[in-house]
Amino acid sequence: MLNWDDPLAPPAAKAAEPAPALPPRTPSASEPPRDGDAPTGGNGAALKEQDTGVAEMDPVAAAQATAALGMKPVNPDDKRVVNGMTDVNQLAPFKYPWAWDYFLNANRNHWTPLDINMAQDVHDYHHKLTLEERHVYENVLAYLTTSDILAMRNIGLAVMEKMSAPELQIYQARQVYEESLHTWTYQHCIETIGLNQGEIYNRYRVVPEINQKIQIANRRLNSILRPDIDLRDRDELENFVMAYIFFAAIFEGSWFYNGFTPIFALQRRGLMKGTAEQLQYIMRDEVLHAAFGIKVAKTIMQEEKIDLDPKALRTMWDEAEAAEASYSGYILRDPILGYSKELHTEQFRFVANRRAKNLGLEAPFPGAENAVPWLDEQANMRKEKNFFETRVTEYQTGGALKWD
Repeated sequence: MLNWDDPLAPPAAKAAEPAPALPPRTPSASEPPRDGDAPTGGNGAALKEQDTGVAEMDPVAAAQATAALGMKPVNPDDKRVVNGMTDVNQLAPFKYPWAWDYFLNANRNHWTPLDINMAQDVHDYHHKLTLEERHVYENVLAYLTTSDILAMRNIGLAVMEKMSAPELQIYQARQVYEESLHTWTYQHCIETIGLNQGEIYNRYRVVPEINQKIQIANRRLNSILRPDIDLRDRDELENFVMAYIFFAAIFEGSWFYNGFTPIFALQRRGLMKGTAEQLQYIMRDEVLHAAFGIKVAKTIMQEEKIDLDPKALRTMWDEAEAAEASYSGYILRDPILGYSKELHTEQFRFVANRRAKNLGLEAPFPGAENAVPWLDEQANMRKEKNFFETRVTEYQTGGALKWD
């Protein structure tokens, strides 16, 4: 039997069942009541009400009381992404059915890191990877694990509570879970390979090139974690949209998307395939997170008639590019076979242009080339594998993703 005080505790030995209690004695009409007899008659009903402290309301009276409150049915056309005045507790009818589709799709794509066989990765790391490749592997995990915790907190604490349509919040709740799942995945890799956890988890604090990206994200996202934000204020609303665009288009849509590439470069040479397969699952999730966030941001701009400051956008893109170039210069200070810091930085520019296009904005880096054309293949996981080797990585929804 489940122990409600400690659900993970082993089941306790079953105690002997006590003898059933005798029902309360009801005196006859001619017999005076004794101490402990159950009350009867009209006074009994009154006593029952006094004992419970709850009086049952007549259904007709309850309906009249509800009508007196003046509650009207929810019109989905009145819903808004933020600053909506409808009942946030009423899911349907939907105004944003695409948000519900995201939620259903995410639930079809469920996975855990325990699905993936990591035995070959342990051998690869300790016996096949060069020192330069170990440097890449370790620092990619160090950056990603810190970033996914940051992403989990941002969606759960800064974004979801400000949505005023429940279909949006429901997918974002799933997104919070998936960010937690991703953090578990990195921890699973770190622990399975046998890396020093204290050293890996502290790298974002002591490696300036990793810390720079985390600090930029903290600065932009902490501004919308404040509890006193009033999104009816235009300045606050525009700051929220800018922060959400940074999170969806750069943090998840570009930094994350590009961040898996060094591990995929190892995978293409037959190395660290278990880790890479888990990152394929994460990448698929992040593609959906970024696309959802971009769609939400665009919808807010349309509903609230917001025109973003071109200078602020330029600063955001340039800052992100400089941080990514510095980061790639550190993790790929010595290029590995088939991949270099130049390829990594150019691919960031190309991906950032695509995210800007999705937002309806001008490309921040005109002329950027698709330096790693095989990267999109990792997200569009149409693969068949030996189940006992790893796990079939094709999601139920399958197919190539369309960023538009």
